[in-house]
Amino acid sequence: MKLTRRIVLHLAAAVAALPAVSRAAKAQAYPSRPVTLIVFVPAGGTPDIIARLLGQSLSQRLGQSVVIDNRPGGGGNLALQAVARAPADGYTLLLVATPHAINVTLYEKSPVTVTRDIVPVASLNSDSFVLLVNPSFPAKTVAEFIAQAKASPGKINVASSGTGNLSHLSGELFRMMTGVEVVHVPYRGTPAAHSGLMAGDVHAMFDATGSALPHVQSGALRALGVSATSRLPVLPDIPPISDTVPGYAVIGWLGIGAPKGTPPAIVERLDREINAALAEPAMKARMMDIGSEPLPGSASDFAKLIAEETEKWAKVVKFADIKPE
Repeated sequence: MKLTRRIVLHLAAAVAALPAVSRAAKAQAYPSRPVTLIVFVPAGGTPDIIARLLGQSLSQRLGQSVVIDNRPGGGGNLALQAVARAPADGYTLLLVATPHAINVTLYEKSPVTVTRDIVPVASLNSDSFVLLVNPSFPAKTVAEFIAQAKASPGKINVASSGTGNLSHLSGELFRMMTGVEVVHVPYRGTPAAHSGLMAGDVHAMFDATGSALPHVQSGALRALGVSATSRLPVLPDIPPISDTVPGYAVIGWLGIGAPKGTPPAIVERLDREINAALAEPAMKARMMDIGSEPLPGSASDFAKLIAEETEKWAKVVKFADIKPE
């Protein structure tokens, strides 16, 4: 049995834990008090913005406040552990993200993982990444970047916002698929990496579209390609990296999870309300403003996504021999 299939079955196991009568009763009673959504990043970042947008809509739909609790640290593990250890009653939820899938391999000895201890509820959105360079960098296309990197192995420095996150692994996947040798330079956060790139201390960076967009639009940084498989509405002139590197694709995604053992009726209620929120025109418009797109789907769809992403990034973590800081 393939790893992905095993993970899907494991993630979906909690969905059928109670009989239909119990499901209906719990769905009618829930929620009777405020719900806490634990977010793995500080306030102000794109994940936090998405969480607060969702929280506003869910508060209206559920008839109870949705409280955002920011718990950054440990590459997302602190938030994960807090939710995994909370009562499985639907009142403590986790903003699940790509780093949680990466951490299954990166922190292989961790006692808590998203695939083992969290029930997928619903996906929220997807974000693409952009290969950025300093405007003085000679390469104007992805093909030219690859050619220059191969002509000068180990001479091109590629920044990230931290070891083991998606800005780092996007570059490692690129390295794995192209055979280029570049030097990874981790910074403490995206603003610091942007500053280093704009100052010319490093040559390139893979960055989320939402945070890269203002610098690309101002001309402070130049975009060579996007990690989506088609052109983005917010960057229509920038081609996909996959046009040059077939099969290359990276998305950052967010979703909602709950502690293992959460009653299926509550999962179903949340899934339904979250997908309704994602269909709201205001939600779609706000996501587009920050370079993001809604990612509707069922709890089983989200379980499949987590499983596929866990397996994909496990290969990259092992290829690059990445160790947690």
